[in-house]
Amino acid sequence: MRRRLIALLLAGVQGLALSTIAHARDAATVPLDHLPALSGDYFAIRSQATGREYHVYVRLPEGHAQHPDRRWPVVYLLDGDSLFPLLAPTHLFLHYDEQLPEAILVGIAYGSFDPAVNARHIDFSDAAPDTPQGEAGAAAFLAFLRDELLPEAERRHRVDRRRRVLVGQSRGGYFVLWSALREPDLFWGRIASNPALSRGRDALFAPPAAATTETRLVVTSGAGDLDYRVRNAHDWHGYWSRRDRPWELDLMVLPEGTHAASIGEAYRRAMLHLFREEVAMARSPRRGLSSRDRSSGRTAVESPAARIAPGPGASRPWMACASFSPATTTRPAAPRPCRRARPCPANGARPRTGLRPH
Repeated sequence: MRRRLIALLLAGVQGLALSTIAHARDAATVPLDHLPALSGDYFAIRSQATGREYHVYVRLPEGHAQHPDRRWPVVYLLDGDSLFPLLAPTHLFLHYDEQLPEAILVGIAYGSFDPAVNARHIDFSDAAPDTPQGEAGAAAFLAFLRDELLPEAERRHRVDRRRRVLVGQSRGGYFVLWSALREPDLFWGRIASNPALSRGRDALFAPPAAATTETRLVVTSGAGDLDYRVRNAHDWHGYWSRRDRPWELDLMVLPEGTHAASIGEAYRRAMLHLFREEVAMARSPRRGLSSRDRSSGRTAVESPAARIAPGPGASRPWMACASFSPATTTRPAAPRPCRRARPCPANGARPRTGLRPH
């Protein structure tokens, strides 16, 4: 009798263990199915350029399946381990509230924060006297993006290659700036949030490669970041603002921003600036309405997800050549001449308090 009870207990424990393993395996294969703000696609890719495996998470826009012929802007997120789950839903809410165009978001993740797995200190560092031996992997990582990841992601999904954006934070911000000098045409838009220039700084002041298209670059800096990081961001922006460069350049200062925790607000301000023409069109009171709506005098804005009233930002003017800076009670200096290749709509205009010319 005792042996029989032991056998029954062992069988029960074994069955529970097998059930738990099966459940965990099933959960691991569909981890985002019940999180619609993050869902879309996942694939792993082993890079020949870097020799490492990356986990790639893709968030697809609302209305993606209903518009099979439409191509979407695409945003590539470095440090996807943390930035993808933060910024994918943020982008959705910006679409709802501030009419930012929907986009495909691609998070490039390592799968761990363990430095033995997470190679951001290698992938985002250029060769320099102050770069530790074996950690100068930026050139290889850029080759991975250009030759492996972008072709694969854009083969799998309907991407508008004319609206590629690269986003990086801290050391990832350094890589964003570095890549803008090495291959300016690879991305239409770039966002470098609180870039860390602690190693390989001189490489960011080297002559840029030639460009064939007009591109945009936004540097965001939290005023609450460490003093030397704030100084570096301003120095880099100031240096390139006075020189010929292959991209439109803007610096946005977040008055209460910190180094890492303000990435959501940095993304918001920079993306609304990069896509300012599309945002302005979407905020037009009669934009996107059916003929029946127009004839009835309806003024709401139509979005793919829902018909919503213009957000609180709709009444605020957006200056194409302005950058956010800490609020000040003094009147900003008159704008300098615009250095862009095409006429700047805000050139010569005096910005409101809290904004300054680029």
